[in-house]
Parts: sequence; C-alpha cells; structure tokens
Amino acid sequence: MRKWQSGAIAAALVFSLLATGCAEKIDQTANTVVTTTPETEVTTEVPTAAPELTERAKKLLAQNPDTVGYIQIDGTNVDNPVVQTIDDEYYLDHGFDGQEFRAGTVFMDCTDVFGADPKTWSENIILYGHNMADNTMFGSLRRYRQDPSYYKEAPFITFSSNYADYTYVMFGLVITGGDADSDFLYWQMEELDDKAAFDSYVASVEAKNMIENPLDVAYGDAILTLSTCYSDEDNSRFIIVARRLREGEDKETLLKTIQGGDITDTAPAQE
Repeated sequence: MRKWQSGAIAAALVFSLLATGCAEKIDQTANTVVTTTPETEVTTEVPTAAPELTERAKKLLAQNPDTVGYIQIDGTNVDNPVVQTIDDEYYLDHGFDGQEFRAGTVFMDCTDVFGADPKTWSENIILYGHNMADNTMFGSLRRYRQDPSYYKEAPFITFSSNYADYTYVMFGLVITGGDADSDFLYWQMEELDDKAAFDSYVASVEAKNMIENPLDVAYGDAILTLSTCYSDEDNSRFIIVARRLREGEDKETLLKTIQGGDITDTAPAQE
C-alpha cells in the first residue's frame, strides 16, 4: 500500500471501499469433507482428521488465531506471517499482536478460500501489505518496479499454509488502478475455476506486464497475487503475480528460463 506520510492512513483505507466483505467467522484450522449416503440421499458434513500443523504455525496460532500462513521472498525484506479475518479493514492498522500499528499486517483477502488442502483453495490467493518507507511489510517489493530486471535475480516466493510450504514463481509485475472503475478488478478475481475466467485474468496481467514473461501459465495453475500501493500515482496499485510450481518443476531450471528472457524497461527509475 501507499508509503506512509502525514495523513496517509486515511488514503490507505481505500481497501475498505474495495472489499466485498465476509459475513462469517473464518476457522483457520477447519478441515471437513461433505459425503452423501446413497441409501438416504442425505448430505452430511463429516469432519476428517486434521493434518499436522507446522511448528511455526503452532507458535503463530498461539499468538494470533487469525494466522493462515507465512510468506518469504529471498532478496527482499518480506518475511511475514499472513492473517485472514472477516473483513479487509482490521489489519490495515493493526499489528500481528492485535495492537494498533500503522504498518498493519500482511493479510489475505477475506473472500479467499484457504486451508489444509490446496485442492480446495481459491484459484487466485490475494495478499495485501502496506508499501512502507522502511521496507517492512510489502515496502521492499518496490525494487521490482523500480528495476524490473531484479525479477531475474529473485523471482521465487515461498508461501506457506499452516500445514505445508509451497514455492511460487513470478510471471507478472503490474501497475494498475485501485478504484472500482479500474479496467482490471484483480481483487474481485479470486475464483478462477473456469478457463474463461482464468485466461481473462492472465491476459489482463500480460497486457500490463512490466516484464516479458518467459514462462507459460495455464488453466489449472494456482495463482498468488501480492498487492501494495504505488506511491507515484493517485490510488494506484503495484501487484506481483506468481504461479505455484507444478509437479516436476524445479527452481534451477525455471531460473535459467527466466534469466534467458527479456525485460521491458517501462518502470519508473525512482519513486
């Protein structure tokens, strides 16, 4: 989000205008399946054995039950727990400890479906973080738009649930509007469960992409979108879009592919 300056907290609250809202409390450790009994044709919800929480998740959940995971990006200062609650306002100005804190906390869009089984997740998980001047939260991500070639050095994101770690590779760096009349309402595009919706999202990313993406992105890929404010333009956003590594892919091979690609120099040199 926007770099904090005098009065910037009011501007940062623009997220509240974009949020669709969530009506029910989110249980971060729930794990159920729905089964149907053929004889009675009655659908019942049966709890399944919960998978094992990671040691880090156990510690973080003990501090804050809103914890859904963790995000880390090598080569940046991003090394943060991720929370999710029933609205997209609270963690704009509250820290992980629940105290008022102007830097807020990295949080997941309240409409995203997330949990133990990646097969049940929203196809596009969206995380928000403030663009802090001291490079905390998502502040250090500005390096990617100030120098898009940096993407070739640090294209990988480790995004963890409370149960497992996952690696994502960036394929889009985008500056776009943050208003409801924007031509790319990415914050309303979490459920990409049909090919038309998925292809539309990827096409919008590619149309605005600051890099020449050398990677293929295909329907069925799990998408991660990181959103923060872009300080040089009023109510604009800088987003980083990544896809989860597929089975059989490895970082070394992907990095060679990325470093062989071209960079489009369309980013501003400085803030």
